[in-house]
Amino acid sequence: MACRLADSMFLFMGPHQKLSGSQKNLAHCSPGICYLKGERLLQKGIRHQQFLLPKRKTKVLQAVAIPVVPSPADSAEYRKQLAESYGFKKIGEPLPDNIKLKDIINTLPEKVFEIDDLKAWKSVLISATSYALGLLMISKSPWYLLPLAWAWTGTAVTGFFVIGHDCAHKAFSRNKLVEDIVGTLAFLPLIYPYEPWRFKHDQHHAKTNMLTQDTAWHPVWKKEFDSSPVLRKAIIFGYGPLRPWMSIGHWLMWHFDLKKFRPSEVNRVKISLACVSAFIAIGWPLIIYKTGIMGWIKFWLMPWLGYHFWMSVFTMVHHTAPHIPFKYSKEWNAAQAQLNGTVHCDYPRWVEILCHDINVHIPHHISSRIPSYNLRAAHKSLQGNWGKYLNETAWNWRLMKTIMTICHVYDEEQNYVPFDQLAPEESQPITFLRKAMPDYA
Repeated sequence: MACRLADSMFLFMGPHQKLSGSQKNLAHCSPGICYLKGERLLQKGIRHQQFLLPKRKTKVLQAVAIPVVPSPADSAEYRKQLAESYGFKKIGEPLPDNIKLKDIINTLPEKVFEIDDLKAWKSVLISATSYALGLLMISKSPWYLLPLAWAWTGTAVTGFFVIGHDCAHKAFSRNKLVEDIVGTLAFLPLIYPYEPWRFKHDQHHAKTNMLTQDTAWHPVWKKEFDSSPVLRKAIIFGYGPLRPWMSIGHWLMWHFDLKKFRPSEVNRVKISLACVSAFIAIGWPLIIYKTGIMGWIKFWLMPWLGYHFWMSVFTMVHHTAPHIPFKYSKEWNAAQAQLNGTVHCDYPRWVEILCHDINVHIPHHISSRIPSYNLRAAHKSLQGNWGKYLNETAWNWRLMKTIMTICHVYDEEQNYVPFDQLAPEESQPITFLRKAMPDYA
């Protein structure tokens, strides 16, 4: 705790006062949130306070002995302050090391694992109907209402992804062939190859928040960030203002290269790639033939971008926050990663309905065999048995601002270092986001 005395100097520096080299190693600051670096993961988020001292009147602080007290990370008040500064409703306590994932699974009621064919096909009906309604809205809307029609249709088509997602996890039907067919068809309007995604997504569940192994997003490596100016610029834009659509890059990078798959997987991957190629070869020319190139943009491209917005946002929010660490395999703990390292986020109810409660994400990571229509019951059970360990929030601007302006480069002690701390001259997009994004929670 003696290191806190040195850290406290950061609180007395104004937002425009420049940090010296040694001071930069002690702390970093962003609008609304200050971080204090201490032993291993001692990060403290607090509301930005305007303590300004004249630059020329500095005094040397003399260190004094301070009694050792429990880490503030163990206190409810600390977590409450941290949650408020990050845009969370609640940040959970650290899960004890001796808790195993099976201990958590065993507390879930058996009924949440049951597949109900009626509910499964009801979700298909909801997605098909809402998507058809969206296409009708696009065809009838004047130009100034098209963004609303695209937002609805992009959200509706995200429901198709969630249906395929259930199929991939064997949570849609008791018949594997039915799941493969439905999953492949559900992914076609998104030109997403089903089998490649399924193989890589299974790895995401097995290695959630594990450095180098998780196939979802993970922090940027420092050596990658420093490798070249061109790549650094691309990374800054990708993890900054373009982050709500970065799933497009993930889609391209992970699902079309046969070299990324085991020999036993390649044949199924080829079938999925053939299906997607057929959809593009037949579907796109047909759309263009009937509606022209502008019709292709209106009826397919814009809803597809809307889908990738939700895909990116859901992925970001589910596993990315300044207090949630990514760990190497030797330190990784499955129960901690799935329960402590996954976030529950509430969205407007219409979004949750069209996306089949994919936002109720913690129980899905406890067991991916839980069907989407049982996620709420499973979450309620987790709240009753493990509630003090859960991270929960509702979508808000402060949450997005925190992720997009802070959660960048991997750091073993701080979890993340923002781009503008490492390369301030090239991080104008991040500076712009800090100023432009609202801070409402």
